[in-house]
Amino acid sequence: MTNNVLRTKSIDDVLHQNDKTEGVETAGLRKRLGSIDLIGFGIGIVIGTGIFTLTGVEARQHAGPAIVISFVIAGVVSLLAALCYAELASAVPTAGSAYSYAYATIGEIVAWIIGWDLLMEFVLGSSVVARGWSGYLQSLFDLPTSVFGEKSTVNLGAVAIVAVLAVVAVTGIKQSAWLTNTLVVVKVAICLFVIVAGLFYLRRSNITPFVPPSRPESGGSGLDRPVINALFGSPAAYGVAGVITAAAVVFFAYTGFEAVANLSEESKNPAQDLPRGLIGTLIAATVLYCGVSFVLTGMQKYTNIDPGSPLSSAFKSVGAGWAATLIDIAAVCGLTSVILVELVSIGRIGFAMGRDHLIPPVVSAVSPRTGTPVRFTIGAAVVIMFVSGLVPLATLADLVSIGALFAFVLVSVAVPILRHTRPDLERPFRVPLSPVLPIVSALACLYLTLNLSVATWVRFAVWFAVGMALYFGYGRTHSRLARYESASHQPDH
Repeated sequence: MTNNVLRTKSIDDVLHQNDKTEGVETAGLRKRLGSIDLIGFGIGIVIGTGIFTLTGVEARQHAGPAIVISFVIAGVVSLLAALCYAELASAVPTAGSAYSYAYATIGEIVAWIIGWDLLMEFVLGSSVVARGWSGYLQSLFDLPTSVFGEKSTVNLGAVAIVAVLAVVAVTGIKQSAWLTNTLVVVKVAICLFVIVAGLFYLRRSNITPFVPPSRPESGGSGLDRPVINALFGSPAAYGVAGVITAAAVVFFAYTGFEAVANLSEESKNPAQDLPRGLIGTLIAATVLYCGVSFVLTGMQKYTNIDPGSPLSSAFKSVGAGWAATLIDIAAVCGLTSVILVELVSIGRIGFAMGRDHLIPPVVSAVSPRTGTPVRFTIGAAVVIMFVSGLVPLATLADLVSIGALFAFVLVSVAVPILRHTRPDLERPFRVPLSPVLPIVSALACLYLTLNLSVATWVRFAVWFAVGMALYFGYGRTHSRLARYESASHQPDH
């Protein structure tokens, strides 16, 4: 049993798996993307809910003006993980990112866990964002709250945007890249405007003290407490503990940059483009997050920030309500690109898992006409439409964070393992100071998970148990490696 679940794919098999054409099920993805496209996809998915919502929520609840430090901490941890992603993605350019790396280095069951984990991250993340998109569109055009926004019984706005973008996602990767890049230009331009315009309304009193003194956090049950505080001390808001807790939550804002690694099989020059795409995405995102969060807390006292629409309310509080319309436009564009890149990423993860037969390959086949995994993408979109239309998911942002952090731990561990098992492998990009930096990256990610709530860990455990049931019920016996093992043990006649 142990040997079966820890079997690994050879690196050579991973690198040449698209050379094998056994019909539609192994039809390859098309190499259409350059480094600018990859950075566009990265910024497209990263700059979204975090900058338009989480900045205000966490500044008010946990960090105060020091939310800027929280974003820096989360950004540094993400950058460490991105360096590990860059080495693996440039050396092993394949769809599935962390899933594929784990399959080649640690073992099949760990690869399944990561794949299942990434599907949770992207499905729930896009569901949350779709509901946010609906709310901003309702605010922008004063649409009926009965079908748009959080007051709706069935959020038809969220359902509609997922349906439209699913069609774009399956049409072709180049079409998705063009739309994503267009939306990214709009939202980055408006984010820069917010930073520059907001500087004229800063008040020193709003950011003094920069790190508010720590105090016990009021309200909530024991399940709402961060794990580390539940184990070692009383829950606290503000102070150093509050800043770290906020960093663990706003890590949600950086989740999704690994979507760039998911597109490695469609990159024209992965050795050069992937490191640029990953690192460029995180640098740009961190600068924008820090700038916006500093301006937000400087314009309005953190205790008065509106958690629902922090940026709009901040400008209104200083008599610049005209800027709220621009912010709503940026939010609609920003969240649209997030949903689109989430859908594209889900399809690539499903394609990789189906190619390995851990899920039925028929559902993840690549269409010869569009070069995209149409069935899996559409199936995932239907699930997202159902969830985003009926279930308020704002409280599940933490679950997306823990899913991403868990994947980052495995990617960080995979770097020194692969260097030991395949020292001869060509690595166009190498993590500096390995194995020190990968180990630091893994430990930093683990520490941030301990700053998420007990309830988040419980929900993650439930999702994990469902995934294990599916793996042992289907994947373990139907995987491509299982078939090879079975064939190799057949007696010769």
